[in-house]
Amino acid sequence: MTETCPPEFLELAHRLADAAGEVVSPLFREKIDIISKDDASPVTIADRNAEMVMRDMIEAAFPEHGIYGEEHGQVRLDSEYVWVLDPIDGTHSFISGVPTFATLIGLTRNGKPIMGVIDQPIAKERWVGANGRTELNGTQINARKTITTCSEASLFSWGIELLFSERGEDYKKLLDTVARTRFGYDSYAYGLLAHGFIDIVADFDMKPFDYCALVPVVENAGGVISDWDGNPLTLNNPGYVLASANKSLHEHALSLLSGV
Repeated sequence: MTETCPPEFLELAHRLADAAGEVVSPLFREKIDIISKDDASPVTIADRNAEMVMRDMIEAAFPEHGIYGEEHGQVRLDSEYVWVLDPIDGTHSFISGVPTFATLIGLTRNGKPIMGVIDQPIAKERWVGANGRTELNGTQINARKTITTCSEASLFSWGIELLFSERGEDYKKLLDTVARTRFGYDSYAYGLLAHGFIDIVADFDMKPFDYCALVPVVENAGGVISDWDGNPLTLNNPGYVLASANKSLHEHALSLLSGV
């Protein structure tokens, strides 16, 4: 279970999500320029402006805190508290008019995620995980406990590209075992896992701004999230991410991914 998150940090997280939504929502399904970054991933003015608004608010409220953002870099990563921001997780979905993107707001203490927000501003759905509970729009939710083997489970992943990654053969073992599979839901899938509708989410090429907010949302709903070798997710281990609705299911999924 994650460490305690002070209430003033939670309050700021809600204000950050509100502010980002005010930037992003008016630009959804509008004709805006799409820019290719150095890694060929897309970015828009919505991504960049939303992150800048959040960074300015953090600097004003807690100037001693660090910030790790996707679009505008990193400052004070040696601070006790570091905010981890992805203004639009799922830019491909955003520019395609698909409302499964989200603003991700994570807070780490000494590198460990202690609070996370998944905010979908179009559907007006906000998952918040901290202090032993995960809420969706203020109502506590829990991950599903009744599915404990992968053969019964639903699996969601970002894309079929996983099959062509360095651990594609491992992923195929999981893919061939589960009952149902869907692709392309971005971080929205992790919110649905916390809400008891999805059983497993497996992804790769994840950076800290992709997963730090997800950890408290999943864990405080009773789920389990780690890398594909079972290691905890911190600021320092980007890559392969596995989330499961409960411990038994997670252990089964890990055994398939490791070839045990």
